[in-house]
Amino acid sequence: MNKTGLGVFYGMLAGALWGGIFLAPKLIPDGFTPLQLSTARYLTYGVFALILIGPKIRRVASRFGKAEWIALGWLSVIGNIVYYVLISTAVQLSGVAFTSIIIGFLPVAVTIIGSRDHGAVSLKRLWPSLLFGAIGIFGVSWQSLSQGQGGFDLTRIVGLACALGALASWTAFAVGNARWLTRLHDVSADEWNLMTGVVTGALALLLAIPAFGFNADVHSGSDWLQFTSVAIGLGISASILGNALWNRMSRLLPLTMVGQMILFETLFALLYGFIWEQRGPTLIESAAIVAVVVSVLLCMQAHRPAKVHG
Repeated sequence: MNKTGLGVFYGMLAGALWGGIFLAPKLIPDGFTPLQLSTARYLTYGVFALILIGPKIRRVASRFGKAEWIALGWLSVIGNIVYYVLISTAVQLSGVAFTSIIIGFLPVAVTIIGSRDHGAVSLKRLWPSLLFGAIGIFGVSWQSLSQGQGGFDLTRIVGLACALGALASWTAFAVGNARWLTRLHDVSADEWNLMTGVVTGALALLLAIPAFGFNADVHSGSDWLQFTSVAIGLGISASILGNALWNRMSRLLPLTMVGQMILFETLFALLYGFIWEQRGPTLIESAAIVAVVVSVLLCMQAHRPAKVHG
């Protein structure tokens, strides 16, 4: 398997793990907040990251200067805690339809920003891939959009603002993280992921008091067990494993292609949704899935070196 193929494979696996984050709010008992779920998830991420990086944390940390620590801090905030709180809140307030449409622009946003990098593939070569990606995103969102009711009330507008914030925060994370991974030569992608986890866990620890200390809801022991199980599952699958695969992919693929790999998260989230709802895809959803796959294949084609004819 060549470098591009391996990168796409890692991106697909990361998407498979990340797709589960959209089911998590449905799996936890009523009464738990997005901030509580985000805090518990990233506390788990931090604990496991610290255990895994522990034996070599001094060696790895010694290779970080002030700039690296600042980068770890802001990437942890915007790419993990803020993103998941915003997206969970947006789903609760303005519905899955609006949130999914807005978050669906992530591949387009990251790819357009990446096209400005030196030596990057131009938008002229990427537009067929972006077009099919947009068609796929529209199709995936169409069914939930057609089921929407009512107009824009204040709650829906606040939710919409949260979704826009989530789009901005993860776009900044994807771009910033990919660029930092290309600068780091003495630190592996896995080490960077685990150090991000340690910093994220420390930040989540600061959030634990406002998240759990000021909530008046009373939960049973079984509710807490279910909530904790979901949070730990997210921390290990999506954060430890998913982020590790994403970082490996980010080192193998150019930024313009990194953006396209986010489409796998949409595909798997859709698949898990079908399983949860115990149904198959509609005709529109099937066409959308095909469009998303074509988008990724066209993006791979655009990144192949041009043949020289002599």
